Amino acid sequence: MEMKFESILLPGIEAKRPLVIAGPCSAESEEQVMTTGKALAKQGVKIYRAGIWKPRTKPGGFEGVGVIGLPWLQRLKSETGMYTAVEVATKAHVDAALAFGVDILWIGARTCANPFAMQEIADALKGKDVPVLIKNPVNPDLELWIGGIERIYNAGIHRIGAIHRGFSSYDKKIYRNLPQWHIPIELRRRFPDICLICDPSHIGGKRELIAPLSQQAMDLGFDGLIIESHCDPDNAWSDAKQQITPETLQIILNTLVVRDQKVSTESLSSLRNQIDEIDDEILEIFAKRMRVSREIAAYKKEHDMQVLQTGRYDEILTKRSQEGKEMGLDEEFVKTVFEAIHSESVRQQVEFINRK
Repeated sequence: MEMKFESILLPGIEAKRPLVIAGPCSAESEEQVMTTGKALAKQGVKIYRAGIWKPRTKPGGFEGVGVIGLPWLQRLKSETGMYTAVEVATKAHVDAALAFGVDILWIGARTCANPFAMQEIADALKGKDVPVLIKNPVNPDLELWIGGIERIYNAGIHRIGAIHRGFSSYDKKIYRNLPQWHIPIELRRRFPDICLICDPSHIGGKRELIAPLSQQAMDLGFDGLIIESHCDPDNAWSDAKQQITPETLQIILNTLVVRDQKVSTESLSSLRNQIDEIDDEILEIFAKRMRVSREIAAYKKEHDMQVLQTGRYDEILTKRSQEGKEMGLDEEFVKTVFEAIHSESVRQQVEFINRK
């Protein structure tokens, strides 16, 4: 499906990188909304985000103040001229947000993972004219993300942005949600004109990771950042560890290096040619390895051996991961590569053995 997106920029917002959307994880009180918003406006932020309805994994947590918080955003908009943005997950949310003049809607990761919920929101948006930002689903499924975008687009909303907030994982390690940058990069490859926004707050889960993640997003050509900022982050009612003060936000934005995307890349041509040559060599090596795998399959077939040799598989993963680490490569990267190689090797052996 061919989609032609329009700019999500609103009047008075300069078309430059990064587009900044900032505000607290949750609207907690009118005073908190106004204090944070005025501080952000003073720093030059034009779009204020605040959670009105908060999806929670388990019941009992703070689930947002609900509709009573929407007039607070109206007042902030009236007094500062800032645009407002809130998360919506149901038709009722869409109707209430638009009734109170919210300027931008975003759809969260849990909602994007549910096609029924996405269709309900799409139906509620028919005939409306409002920018909609769509976060990636919690699981690393690009097609599900694109499907959500398509549903909103088919409703007649063409001012669409995509928010990369990382992907959930049992193995948390450094990040709250794994970046898996290749997924939003592939989204941008398929839809070059879509507005791509990074959410370093949710990827990192820690305020000290916001700056490096923001810089990485800029280096990868993202158009904007959505960052959680609170007047008193340590005492925030939700996600306290990943929120920063408006003053800290300004320091981060001032230190960002935003490179011109239009600069000629001719000086990179020699290095890129080297990359192409190396990639060709890698493919040739893969092909050679699979030829050897088929020879192994012939031996196993002749001697009536089973294809999968678990001990050998474990030996390969352990040995290669350690060797990769010694070469300065990430262990998880090496493991992923060799898991894929082994899977293809097994597939080819099974195919060979089952030939008539």
